Amino acid sequence: MTRSLQPDFLIIGAPKAGTTALHAALAQHPQVFSTTPKEPKYWLCDDAPPPAWSGPGDKHSQQEWFWRRRDYERLFEPARPDQVRGESTAFYLWNTGAHRRIGEALPEVRLIALLRDPIDRAYSNWMHLWCDGLEPVADFEAAFALQDQRVEDGWAPFWRYADLGRYGEQLEHLYRYVDPARVLVLRYRELVDEPTATLDRACRFLGIDEGVVDSVPRDNLRNFVEPGLRSDVLGPVVRAGARLGQFAPPEVWRRASAPLVRRLQAGGGHRPKLSAEARERLVPHFADDVALLSRLTGQDFADWISTESRGSFSERSA
Repeated sequence: MTRSLQPDFLIIGAPKAGTTALHAALAQHPQVFSTTPKEPKYWLCDDAPPPAWSGPGDKHSQQEWFWRRRDYERLFEPARPDQVRGESTAFYLWNTGAHRRIGEALPEVRLIALLRDPIDRAYSNWMHLWCDGLEPVADFEAAFALQDQRVEDGWAPFWRYADLGRYGEQLEHLYRYVDPARVLVLRYRELVDEPTATLDRACRFLGIDEGVVDSVPRDNLRNFVEPGLRSDVLGPVVRAGARLGQFAPPEVWRRASAPLVRRLQAGGGHRPKLSAEARERLVPHFADDVALLSRLTGQDFADWISTESRGSFSERSA
């Protein structure tokens, strides 16, 4: 009997919480087929084009969405019959419409939710966009405070520094459509600190052999871009180019922008840790949701409401 061209598992979130690293690690397993691209975003759509987001670089990235079912199904055609098939779109956890679509269309699918300290996640999210020249605000807390205005202005989900980290609300809604027994909640710190045991947990959950994959690729860390003349001059050029990039295929803009982004990041160092004072100011945005997450999962996430910043993947793994 021919299997339908659908995923057996999805890595559903959260953005900047290690989903790329987990995807790459599982892709090394001979019993796993992972899609290329990693993040097709199909379940964010109702078989219709993505919304017309208007933030810097948003229109360019929208060209990479697989919103037609036939195009999405083709991604799974190369899989062998003995492989479990998966893809990794970090925004599925945040998107309530995706919960319904996945629950209705994929009644047997297994979901892996990878969660990271929501303040560290938001800071990494901002850092990603700032160092790529897309984020126009050089101060993280100031950019964080702009979320509601940016949502009102139609910027894409990746700009929601606060909302993307409210995992309790997200899981509570997901469980209305998906049996919690089919959802594995993993922590970013587990992936960094205990990669072998964490990957074995994921393999056990997916029903494939354990002890095959024991390492996690390091993240693609960007050089920190110090606010100043370089960012003042090159940042607006990157953002202008991203606007023009919507009129060309994505690979064209990526090639054209790469030298400019490298120049922007040239000479940069490792990103600074978020200060304890900044964390203390941001904790109230997440404290209630962290408590909800603990109740839903039975896990203790109290360390997330501390004033300690734990740093990047490279810092922690070192």
